[in-house]
Amino acid sequence: MASNRPIVAARATSAIAAIALSLSLAACGETAGDAPAEGETAATEPAADLDIVKVRHDNFEEIGDAFKAIRGELEKGSPDFAVIQTNAQIIDTNAQKVSGHFPEGTGPASGADTEALDSIWEKPAEFTAAHEKLTAASATMLAAANSGDAAAVGEAVKELGGSCKNCHDQFREKDD
Repeated sequence: MASNRPIVAARATSAIAAIALSLSLAACGETAGDAPAEGETAATEPAADLDIVKVRHDNFEEIGDAFKAIRGELEKGSPDFAVIQTNAQIIDTNAQKVSGHFPEGTGPASGADTEALDSIWEKPAEFTAAHEKLTAASATMLAAANSGDAAAVGEAVKELGGSCKNCHDQFREKDD
């Protein structure tokens, strides 16, 4: 019976070479898929910035889903505070991330599929204030959830909903 050692050694050598290439590209901040094809130039920074549009959209979707889950629990005769606490934590964590999700060049003029209005970048102090209102409301929601008091959670829902509406009214495209 023939030995498989040469095949195994060749595969191991190929795997080691692939790992070495990946590590060297990673050290340069690239992956093998990032290298431009012959005749192409490397992607410019704005294209990389557009990835943040999806990240921020997904972040807001998670906040919205968690908010709906909390409201759904409050509609029950006996809310499950473990569900409320988990979702309040999601909201609080994701609310902290919002300010980093709006770099210059990711607004409507970028060509990105976004509901963000130019007012975010035109009125940075107002946007910062709206973000601070969101993070304060998310902290209140988390504290209420951890208290186990349904009435406190109900009040926190109102505060959080108000902070969301405040931001949507000023900085988000109106829904049709």
